[in-house]
Amino acid sequence: MDKSNHTRLLVIAIACAALVGCSSVQPVAYSGIDSSSYLQPNSQRDAARIPYRYATLADWRRYRKLIIDPVIVYRGPDNQFGTMHDADKTTLASYMQTTFAQKLGKHFELANTAAPDTLRLKLTLTGAETSTAFLSTVSRFDIAGGLYNGVQAIRGGNGAFTGSVTYAVEIYDASTNRLLHAYVSKQYPNAMNIGATFGSLSAAKTGIDKGADALAAQLN
Repeated sequence: MDKSNHTRLLVIAIACAALVGCSSVQPVAYSGIDSSSYLQPNSQRDAARIPYRYATLADWRRYRKLIIDPVIVYRGPDNQFGTMHDADKTTLASYMQTTFAQKLGKHFELANTAAPDTLRLKLTLTGAETSTAFLSTVSRFDIAGGLYNGVQAIRGGNGAFTGSVTYAVEIYDASTNRLLHAYVSKQYPNAMNIGATFGSLSAAKTGIDKGADALAAQLN
């Protein structure tokens, strides 16, 4: 590859990064969720995925059971669904309910009644971005797009034209209703995950999978 072509591809890759960066939605401490006043900016290494967090010194090992409330689709004015249709929001909320129950059900006995050894999990779907048809897939094969997505994969960032999901997690002691832990999370596939580019909601669903795995690991 001659110098002029290399320079051209680099410029295209930078332009692609700028375009995606400008269009990417950054989560907020949503004013309409119960834990909003508790949430603080996260300064840890995982801040890109979990920008806001609240935590107490909880001994997760003392809890054997888990109540999972029905997933709420956030309707506050600071929601981040953009122009997403209500049907897609409902689809993602249903998928989140099923996925978190499956993942966490491997570590807890799922319950419906509060008890001293029981946690209550409240999930609020606060935003989502769909993948851009065709472009999200092609950008993995195009040279310039491949350069950008390769860098994003290393950085742990989102891929070009690829969707994501944003949600709030609130964990309570079910018997006292005391808030133990809360955070806002934005999840998306690895930037080089080609399979997650097929279908407008595939990336958001992959993000839900990753979020459920991360919470299960944290509480285990």
